[in-house]
Amino acid sequence: MFRATTRVVAAAGLLLTLGLTTACSTGQESVKSGDAPVAPVNGKISITYLQKQGDQEYFVGEAAGAKAKAAELGIDLKVVNLGNDANKTVSEVQSAIAQKTNGIIIVVPDPAVGPQVVQTARDAKVALLTSDDQICATGPDPAACDKGGLVARIGFSGEQMGTEVGKRAAEEFKKAGWNPAETRTVSAWKQDVTVCGDRVKAAKAAFAAGVGAQVQNIDVPTDNTPTGAQDKIAATITANAGVKRWVVWGCNDENVQGGVTALENAGVGADNVIGVGLGAYLACKNWSGSKPTGMKAALFINGKDVGALAVQTMYDKLKNSKDFPKEAFAPTTMVDPTTWKTAGVSCS
Repeated sequence: MFRATTRVVAAAGLLLTLGLTTACSTGQESVKSGDAPVAPVNGKISITYLQKQGDQEYFVGEAAGAKAKAAELGIDLKVVNLGNDANKTVSEVQSAIAQKTNGIIIVVPDPAVGPQVVQTARDAKVALLTSDDQICATGPDPAACDKGGLVARIGFSGEQMGTEVGKRAAEEFKKAGWNPAETRTVSAWKQDVTVCGDRVKAAKAAFAAGVGAQVQNIDVPTDNTPTGAQDKIAATITANAGVKRWVVWGCNDENVQGGVTALENAGVGADNVIGVGLGAYLACKNWSGSKPTGMKAALFINGKDVGALAVQTMYDKLKNSKDFPKEAFAPTTMVDPTTWKTAGVSCS
């Protein structure tokens, strides 16, 4: 789904390479808990990529990047959409193993299935790698997991992403000249997803540091979907009828889009809303027309980069017995109504 100029793609490739090198050269250990003793594959490699919410635009792009890299490397790749079904996660892992896959890359709908997924892969001596969201080998909550129990992950740095979002929100706030007492910030995310918590925590800290004044924050638990976020934030707006101005961030574009829509439906003008998305795949739709919008910026995260990097990392493990890095990160870019097209955001 995402397209980019040659220069952007080349730069992204360099950053991905550097990211892997850094992860390996700074003393980060391989995660042994989810890293089964897997023999090198001499013939053709088979990989199964299991994704939550596979019809979401980010994950569609991730699948496309994975397929392109698999074709380049001569890998048999099967991509499976898990939706939001935790039970399907386990059955599809078992199915992939039954079909003699050499490696599984997974984005879990629910981190609680982590221990069962890890044990199933380990028992079958199948390599396991996560992308985007973390899972723990020893418990249902990655946030409470010992670092040695976290399965190797390809994705983005939650702290770095949240920091960029919070910084941009602070810049927009200061540019608007808003009174902190008349403003609320909304942090919206699915609160059992560790990487979401990392992003929101960093956004709060960066915003506070950038603004230099106290702005009351409201945490809003959501299901990370636009409609779910819209419903929850609409209730928050109703409960805070005296608030004149709103700043919205969250785990992903879905949360921020839901918030921006809820505020618009509540009659809050675009000039009184600062939404900073995370993904840009929904934010860009607000910028495609001439209608004023509260979506002021978004951090562009390219799913294609993550899918490609995950497949390359799995290939290196299966072909060359190269240990998984603990984490490897793809690059990000802040975009807005004036820059999203040149940055390579594909807005369908």
